[in-house]
Formats: sequence, C-alpha cells, structure tokens
Amino acid sequence: MTGVGFPLSGSTLVTGPSNAGKTRTTAAAIDTWLDSEGPEGVVVLDFAPELERDGTVLGGRLDRFITVPESVWIGRTDASAPRAESETNDQAVALARENARRAEHQMDTLPGNPRAVFVNDATIPFQHDSAAVSRLTDYCDEADVAVLNAFDSDELGVDDPVSRAERDALDRLRRWADRTVDLS
Repeated sequence: MTGVGFPLSGSTLVTGPSNAGKTRTTAAAIDTWLDSEGPEGVVVLDFAPELERDGTVLGGRLDRFITVPESVWIGRTDASAPRAESETNDQAVALARENARRAEHQMDTLPGNPRAVFVNDATIPFQHDSAAVSRLTDYCDEADVAVLNAFDSDELGVDDPVSRAERDALDRLRRWADRTVDLS
C-alpha cells in the first residue's frame, strides 16, 4: 500500500525541521490507510504542541490536515514546546518533564491489539527521559504499520538538556524504524 511515497508496512520515521511537512505527511499516511484498510485497530497519538513564534506555527496537530474519524482511537496530549516557551534550561526541563508525565498518562490508556499506529511529534514525550522511548516503540511493534514523525534540526538548540534528550530519543527511533523519510 503506497500513496505517500513510502510503504505502509513495518515502521516509518518521518523527520525534518519545523514546517517541513512531517505532520502533513503523517496525516496523508493516516488517510491512505483509512481509505484502504478502514478504521479498525487504528491508533493515533498526537503529542504536538502548537506555538506561534514570529508569525510561524511551531509544531502543529494532525487535525490541521485531517479529520480523524470518531471510530479511530486518538490520544491528544496537551504538550508544551519546552525550548521555545522557556527562558532558562531549568524552565525547559520542567516543561519537558510535564510533557513526559502527560504522555505517560496518555500511553497508559492505549488500546490493545493495534493494527496501525500513527504518532505526531514522537520525541516530545522523551525530551526529559529518552530511554522511555522503548515504551512507545514496543507498542508500535504490536501493529502491522507504524508511522511516526519527529523534529530533526538544530534550530531550537543543541547543547541544552532538552535538546540532548530529544536527539538521543531521535537516534533511538532511527535505529528502531525500518525506514526513515527525511524531509529536510
């Protein structure tokens, strides 16, 4: 099954900087899957914060590009953008910790036996503790297809605790995924 430029089988990680089309690509993958396979067993996790900076939206939810049918299980986390919303590293770490807590709560409610898992902004929950990414990948491994997207850029920083944890989480996702689609 194609229609998005990559097969909808196994695991795919879509990466790139802000506004590269990661969320739009993930929404297109959801649409393609739903058109072909229907909503049964589809799980959508949306961890994306929405923040406007200098007239540009950083991050963004899937519902900007797709209306997910009510029959699909969707988990939305009210996330912050730690580096963009903070003036100090300590503030950023506190926001990242809160994002992790909220995402963990969301993952506690995941349904069993997913057929397809789609994740928007997959590194947001792991900007505090990148080792926890295995909880998400283990869940995705239960599905026939998993499409995750993640921020990959130095534009928000590189040498702060949140950026280091996010980079480590991204590296873990790259090693796990069957393929990576780089939109940079």
